[in-house]
Amino acid sequence: METRSNNVLVGAFVLFFTAALAFFIVWLANDSGGQKREYDIFFKQSVDGLNKGAAVQFSGVPSGQVREIALWPDDPQFVRVRIEVNEGVPVLQGTTAALEGVGFTGVSQISLDGAVKGAPAIADKGPAGKPVIPTRVGGLGELLNTAPQLLQRLSTLTERLAELADDRNQASFAAILDNVEASTAILARNGPAIEKALADTRIAIQQTGVAAEQIGNLAASAQGTIDRNVDPAMQDLRKTLRSASESMATLEGAIADARPGLKTFSETTIPEANALIRDLRRTSASLSSLTDKLDQQGAGAVLGGSKLPDYKQ
Repeated sequence: METRSNNVLVGAFVLFFTAALAFFIVWLANDSGGQKREYDIFFKQSVDGLNKGAAVQFSGVPSGQVREIALWPDDPQFVRVRIEVNEGVPVLQGTTAALEGVGFTGVSQISLDGAVKGAPAIADKGPAGKPVIPTRVGGLGELLNTAPQLLQRLSTLTERLAELADDRNQASFAAILDNVEASTAILARNGPAIEKALADTRIAIQQTGVAAEQIGNLAASAQGTIDRNVDPAMQDLRKTLRSASESMATLEGAIADARPGLKTFSETTIPEANALIRDLRRTSASLSSLTDKLDQQGAGAVLGGSKLPDYKQ
């Protein structure tokens, strides 16, 4: 009878201890100094390594855990991750979430960062009924996103290196090295001549500088000569041109004044002069005829007139 009573007491103690332990575990799981808040994060990338119950950190400080991971049925490109964080965590406008790896274990966690002092809290409910924290590309996510491009570039680089190291290119490289060696030997043999040519070039450059300086001095002298001689000549020429211009203006005025007299001369005087010349020509002809008569017949022919011829019957 006593043995049966002891078994009942032991069983009751074990049940009580188990219940107390379970309560303690639940209390520890839920105890974070206050009420929990839930948020949704939509990742458009693989969440490999992230498990339910994974840690949620804010600027490196443990702040919550992952509650649920599921594909978003409206768009399978997105993975919906629901997290819960402590009441005092400042999830404000500007806060972003990223998926980051924990060392080299392959385990991932959620990292929150970017709260702005004085900004309002993220409170608008998203498509799943909880506020949504926008994402940013974290270290692991960036590595996963760029891994295909990195592998493709490594593959391309390997192929090009293989092409570069084929037998034909190796022969070409050997020929190039031989040519370089031959050119180096030629330069070594012609070193003194090259040094002398460089010295001559240096002297020629110096002489060119001196000649340029002399040309500059000559140009300055020529400019001074031009300033001393050409400028007075140009001033005299300007005066001459002004005088000629004034003379032309005077001549034009005189011609304008003489135009009425010239018109009268051409319309009246010239016709009268022509008539006088004709009269003088007729008078000259008459005098010439009279002189001929005086020479041939004497004065009587002029005074008595001409005799009539005798006509026989």
